[in-house]
Amino acid sequence: MAKDKLVTPGYCFILAANFLLFFAFYLILPILPFYLTEVFHTGNAAVGLILSSYTVAALCIRPFSGYLLDTLSRKPLYLIAYFIFTAIFAGYMLAGILSLFIMLRVVHGLAFGMVTVAGNTIVIDITPSSRRGEAIGYYGLMNNMAMSFGPMVGLFLHDILPFETIFLCAFISGVLGFMMACLVKTPPREPVQREPISLDRFILMKGIPAGISLLLLSIPYGMTTTYVAIYAKEIGITVNTGLFFTFMAIGMAVSRLFSGRQVDKGRITEIISLGFYLVCTCFFLLAACGKLMQIDAEITTILFFVIPLLLGVGFGTMFPAFNSLFVNMAPHNKRGTATSTYLTSWDVGIGIGLTVGGYIAQYISFDMTYLLGACLTVISAIYFKVKVTPHFHKNKLR
Repeated sequence: MAKDKLVTPGYCFILAANFLLFFAFYLILPILPFYLTEVFHTGNAAVGLILSSYTVAALCIRPFSGYLLDTLSRKPLYLIAYFIFTAIFAGYMLAGILSLFIMLRVVHGLAFGMVTVAGNTIVIDITPSSRRGEAIGYYGLMNNMAMSFGPMVGLFLHDILPFETIFLCAFISGVLGFMMACLVKTPPREPVQREPISLDRFILMKGIPAGISLLLLSIPYGMTTTYVAIYAKEIGITVNTGLFFTFMAIGMAVSRLFSGRQVDKGRITEIISLGFYLVCTCFFLLAACGKLMQIDAEITTILFFVIPLLLGVGFGTMFPAFNSLFVNMAPHNKRGTATSTYLTSWDVGIGIGLTVGGYIAQYISFDMTYLLGACLTVISAIYFKVKVTPHFHKNKLR
């Protein structure tokens, strides 16, 4: 029996649009702590709060974006959000005062919250359901490819160019991505009966247990992506820490090539459990790097870059599986709500990770920050096994 066709022009265009969107995002992500400390002279705790405003804004819009995407035409909402997301990079070039930067960061978060939910939902719309796990996997692979190049290029440019030029590069990437997004053709919406507005239209209630597990998992992820460059500098690692993101993305890319197919075979909870084992181990090793540097700096430096490779395999295995888990518990007319609940859970954790990570790092140490993250992944893994797995098998619709 022939497989349903996955690769179409529309799918290729949305993959390119997603890559360019996340490349712009990751290009400035690792330099923002430096931008805030070097230009505005803010402390670690303040950096965490300011950067988390982006995530909080994305989080606030997520439930409403899911509802809007399930109610209105998806492509126009996707394009409007993409346009605003791109335009904000131009605003950063002009933001001379901290309060204006924070305002732009909040609007940027709102646009990011909408465009990511819309993009994920459109991918599900334009690909065959029999290959959904694969489609989501390759779509997410674009994020990982962007993660592999973006932070490394951003940190490299930070050494040789002013911040305004880096913001301009991110803006150009966004413009190219917007052009790709315009070329995506989406199927016409089937008329659906309008339901009365209730909490279930904004949050997939059946997805809350899985959301709690995902939230606990994303706290250490948020700590890592934001503070790992400063942590490496503090413990004495001199190699370009942009490579940390590159290795993490390579791990994600490798795992996504097979995890999506396993998800399509129905092994969703098994794949997530496998990812948990890897991720838990990696965060404990990351927390130990500070102490290990004092014993053997050379071996610890190698370990420091093996960790993201394995972290990438763990997270890359889990992302498409978690996304499918939420979608598989929702009827067709609530795909947007399911996707937004998945991404909302992720964002809440990242926001907590940014804020809490900054405070713990400033008042205790980065070692303790990552040790806390490691403990949270263990709690999340146990909760997933005991509560989420049986709940999913009881409530899945397909």
